Amino acid sequence: MSDISILRDSDFPHVRSLDVSCYRIPTDGPEGDGALRWSEVELVVVHVNAGGLVGMGYSYTAAQPAARLIFDKLAPVIVGQCVYDIPALWRAMNEQLRYIGRPGLGLMAIAAVDQALWDLKARLLDIPLSALWGRARASVPIYGSGGFVTYTAARLQRQLEGWLEQGLNAVKIKIGDNLDEADSRVVLAREVIGPGVDLMVDANGACRARDALALAECVAEQQVCWFEEPVPAEDYEGLRWVRDRVPDDMAIAAGEYGWDGYYFRRLLEAKAIDVLQVDATRCGYTGFLHASELASAFNIPVSAHCAPALHIPLCVAVDGVRNVEYFHDHSRVEAMLFDSGDSLHDGALWPDLDRIGHGIELRRSDAEPYRI
Repeated sequence: MSDISILRDSDFPHVRSLDVSCYRIPTDGPEGDGALRWSEVELVVVHVNAGGLVGMGYSYTAAQPAARLIFDKLAPVIVGQCVYDIPALWRAMNEQLRYIGRPGLGLMAIAAVDQALWDLKARLLDIPLSALWGRARASVPIYGSGGFVTYTAARLQRQLEGWLEQGLNAVKIKIGDNLDEADSRVVLAREVIGPGVDLMVDANGACRARDALALAECVAEQQVCWFEEPVPAEDYEGLRWVRDRVPDDMAIAAGEYGWDGYYFRRLLEAKAIDVLQVDATRCGYTGFLHASELASAFNIPVSAHCAPALHIPLCVAVDGVRNVEYFHDHSRVEAMLFDSGDSLHDGALWPDLDRIGHGIELRRSDAEPYRI
């Protein structure tokens, strides 16, 4: 007779409640890219309670509409369910939004809940989230990201110099579709960072294919190694056309607006990119894992888009990750409102392995002035 006990569903922790809060944080100056201008960042934060512990997740989105979706549509299919059954909960949340529309706001709401569930699962097991997935490396390279088109030359120079002082080995700036303005900004950036630092540019989909190619040929003189969204990311043919014609040492990157595996698969099948960008605040940790598996099948590296603290435990675990975007807005907000224990040195972020879950805690007293 075996003495192995059979575990029942009731033996596992079940979700007791969800708490959602919304925040609006002003930027530290006017910001813009090739397509948009903004002056604030909105954040929806989800806490999930089970087994006497709490997991947290967050997304940068229209916070109040996302919170309403979470309360009205997602909480009913999560509360009372086993917190360990994340694949089933992921499917249930996606099915719940079928008639509303999943891409966009819907999946960003799901993403925050999904992160909280993964965080909570690791906390219940009393281990770091990266250990739950299994680590592939100790740290992840990052690149400084900002260089908004609204910046003066002096402001751009100060930001670039700040990244160099932090020991970063790669930086990215925004460019618009104006050839002369883009050229002058890229020339300035190269002068500031010198020859030993990777220089990347992002057009945010502002160009048509032929204009994007002209930009690529122009900035290539400054050894630009990464051209992000030269055309809109849904223009697979345009991305492929540009990718086939830019210099061999200039990678084409896109994918940050991907919501699910269908989008990522189409982008990869089109052979339109050299790097697949994935954002766990838009597709969740579960969606990021799905995307990274697809990218691996196409032998394409993955880059985590923005939200650096949130991505680090995931990216040390996922093989094939090239880097994480150290985006100015998000790194600033994370420093203002959260504790993570991550350390930045040698051009990389290193997770604090003494912290369980993803290791991020909201400092509620610091966040309260920005609550909406």
